[in-house]
Amino acid sequence: METPQRIPITAWDDSDKPREKMMLKGKSALSDAELIAILVGSGNTKETAVDLAKRILNENQNNLLELSRKSITELTRYSGIGEAKAISIIAALELGQRRRQSEVIERKKITSSHDAFEYMSLYLSDLNHEEFWILLLNRANQVIAQQMIGQGGISSTSVDLKKIFKQAFDYQASGIILAHNHPSGNLRPSDQDNMLTQKIADASKLMEINLLDHLIISANSYYSYADEGKL
Repeated sequence: METPQRIPITAWDDSDKPREKMMLKGKSALSDAELIAILVGSGNTKETAVDLAKRILNENQNNLLELSRKSITELTRYSGIGEAKAISIIAALELGQRRRQSEVIERKKITSSHDAFEYMSLYLSDLNHEEFWILLLNRANQVIAQQMIGQGGISSTSVDLKKIFKQAFDYQASGIILAHNHPSGNLRPSDQDNMLTQKIADASKLMEINLLDHLIISANSYYSYADEGKL
């Protein structure tokens, strides 16, 4: 069976070329693959930049969050993606992430577990390792600050309670929300998660600071201790 002939993008109609299509129809008219193709500029001997971008996306579940987890080394394994192109892709995805952060970071009011998830997913959803964060709130449940407390496997020994409550006192927070991620995507709390949550809940009562929730976050979903009646 003959391999279909590769038709270079320069031979395409202007309405199909990614750059020209953006100028004619605007950025929203482009697919994810076409936007990535603009970043990489050219493909390889067998694929156009668009075809290469489609393959990269397909091998990452057609999910930009999955793609954002790739390192420079992992991206350069694709034929046609050198170090400079890999850096361009990573930089563009990081800018998109920071844009999302800028949209929600202004004194957002937390009224539900979903609000807290939307806020903390900006920091936790695309990580390949576990991190433990706290969200600090005022009396009106508006976000004062967010702080990373620990990295790696989460346990009562890796998360310093003194650091949690020092941050709460420093910011004069009335309430806190705990959040950590499960890179595996499994949202079921572990025994360590439960023990740590209970330990912080007991301490928060003594400190007269409201522990409002503990979220376990994956790429697209979350588990809420408050929603499950476990706080």
